[in-house]
Amino acid sequence: MKRVRYCLTALAMLLLLAGPSAWAMENTGRELTLSESIELALKNNPSIKIAEGQKEKAAWTVKQAQAAQGVSIDYTYQQTRTDAPPSWVNQSAVWQVPYYNHFSNQISATLSLYTGGKVENTIAQAKKSSQIAVLSESQTKQQLKLDTTRAYFNVLQSLNLRDIARQSVDDFAAHLKNVQNQFDAGTVAKVDVLQTKVQWANAQDSLIKAQNNYDVAVFNLNTIMGLPLYESIRTKESLEYQPYPLTIEECVDTALTKRPEMAEAQLSLGVAQDQIKIAKGDKLPSVALTASSSWQDTASPGWNYNTKSITLLAKYNIFDSGQTESKIKQADAALTIAGQQAQQTRDSISLEASSAYLTLKEAEKRIETNKVAVEHAELDFSLAQERYQAGVGTNLDVIDSELALAKARTNYTQALYDYNTGKAQVEHAMGVTVN
Repeated sequence: MKRVRYCLTALAMLLLLAGPSAWAMENTGRELTLSESIELALKNNPSIKIAEGQKEKAAWTVKQAQAAQGVSIDYTYQQTRTDAPPSWVNQSAVWQVPYYNHFSNQISATLSLYTGGKVENTIAQAKKSSQIAVLSESQTKQQLKLDTTRAYFNVLQSLNLRDIARQSVDDFAAHLKNVQNQFDAGTVAKVDVLQTKVQWANAQDSLIKAQNNYDVAVFNLNTIMGLPLYESIRTKESLEYQPYPLTIEECVDTALTKRPEMAEAQLSLGVAQDQIKIAKGDKLPSVALTASSSWQDTASPGWNYNTKSITLLAKYNIFDSGQTESKIKQADAALTIAGQQAQQTRDSISLEASSAYLTLKEAEKRIETNKVAVEHAELDFSLAQERYQAGVGTNLDVIDSELALAKARTNYTQALYDYNTGKAQVEHAMGVTVN
């Protein structure tokens, strides 16, 4: 009777631990590969929308700068009440009118002929900023690819760790059944039963945590992909080892060539140089041509008396208390900063690519080591069970060997996770393009 109750209790606990959440996550919902997950993220993630908005904003900034080279047409309407008569009023009748209404309309067209290079350099600066926005979008896509890859592999890792925890529960449940049988036969002490029950409970606790970690990992991946938080998904791929063909030197060279940050740094240098030219433009004269036609009258709408004019305006700043020189010095300092930032970016990219590669190689070595450890731990656990069954081993030997097996399996899974995410980090460090 005790055995029946024990078996029913164990079955109920396992069903409870498996829970509806686990079954929902594993057996329903869409099945996704890594590439499909990345595609969804690139389509739905808000960071992409923000980057696209920044790119569009920069493109319109170029249009605004180019518009300064064209003709500007203005219309002005003015209504004035004054006690001074307009010039076209009959002066002999001035004393008869206490005040005058003055209505005027003016249409003028202005074209800048020369600005000391300010307009041209402003356009060049805006174009470089637009190119930076395009590169920034590419950088955002690469970062999103990395984040999605990490989240996807985190789901796989959490799934594997949950399976390890579930296997531990099964191992201790089977061992507890064996211990209970031997205790009922009077061949082992009660302490063996109690020790095994404690370890079985601990394993159940670990399984509950592992299940929660898996659910959270799925929620995180859903968020990155822009899917509903609680949508059920299944990962189609698995954590596996595939050798990486490139050397560290090839990774660094590729990173310095393809990373968008390098191109951004060079464009930022160009922007700083254009800013110097714009600032120096205030030392040069500006020339503008304006043509206007005006109508005015004492009665609304004021279209009777018409005058036309063409004005050529040349302006040269003789003295501004050092404002222009201060702007030039600021631009010079900004250029120096941009140059140092470009060098800093180069060094940072080289370091990032090298570090990512070395981390990848470290994980690669750990995979083989932990694979062997799992094989040895499985054999040790099997032998410990056989010795205990034969009465020549202790219960603690079985418990310790099972805990060591779970640890070895966990280390192996962690090494696979680190290796796969390490490859993603290396590709990100190299600036691998995301289409």
